[in-house]
Amino acid sequence: MSLPAVPDVAVLPVEPARDPYHVYLDSLTSPESRRTMRGCLDRLARLLTGDDRATGAGQPWHLLRYEHTVRIRTMLTDQGWSAAYVNKHLVALRRVLKEAWRLGQTSAEEFARASDLAPVRQSRLPTGHHVPPEVVGAALSACDDSPAGVRDAALIAVLYSTGCRRAELGGLALADYDPGARSLRVRGKRDKERLVYLTTDAIGLVERWLAVRGPVPGALFSPISKAGRVRVRDGRPVGLTGQGIADILTRRLGAAGAARRTAHDFRRTFIGELLDAGVDLATAQALVGHSSPATTARYDRRPER
Repeated sequence: MSLPAVPDVAVLPVEPARDPYHVYLDSLTSPESRRTMRGCLDRLARLLTGDDRATGAGQPWHLLRYEHTVRIRTMLTDQGWSAAYVNKHLVALRRVLKEAWRLGQTSAEEFARASDLAPVRQSRLPTGHHVPPEVVGAALSACDDSPAGVRDAALIAVLYSTGCRRAELGGLALADYDPGARSLRVRGKRDKERLVYLTTDAIGLVERWLAVRGPVPGALFSPISKAGRVRVRDGRPVGLTGQGIADILTRRLGAAGAARRTAHDFRRTFIGELLDAGVDLATAQALVGHSSPATTARYDRRPER
């Protein structure tokens, strides 16, 4: 990593077992979180070194001081990224610095100084588009009776009736589904659990998918091979990735002749319709897993009407 000169400090290679990059990523419980934060640290490494092939592995994170991290914050904001995207990188930077301190590679005082970075402030309306019921109906009609079509119909119905994030949807297991309570147990950000509830129509489509998937424990929604078989690892169905879910939406909406919509558009629609229906803010916040009611309130469409 190219850093301003630090007098009298020898840059020694970092052993993999004591590399704060690997230790931090290993501490994350969600595969999606590991992918996201690995990407953030790798981008930081490329930004600092000027090497498009650089990764965060083996970089001398323990040598970063306050003057370096302030400069990194400025470099990130100069990229023209959104505040949320910049702050995600700053979170990754603080956490890798903390692991360097935990590993005894830097002092508590140097860690406290280097990580004392103010978040980037910005106020923007939620991005995305409303998903009308007729678009959902068209997407469901585009799902055929093949195993993939049955899975995709169930997945779209769950997205529309729960507002789950795509990483949450990919992380669902069969054991999280309770048909009696018409609920799903969802693990959200920071491993917080909540219950979401399915409509009668969504339950019917999920049950149809489960008849194809089978009763084997594992992921609720899985990739399907060209031969129509659920993909398994160690005898258990594996979960869809966030990108896999995005590809399913693109394919089914495209087949229906509808404009592109993202999983977040379904989430935004779910929150907006809850608030339109008069559901109180605290309940809506709990159902969608926001840490603050202020975040949920940003999705309220009533003022613009």
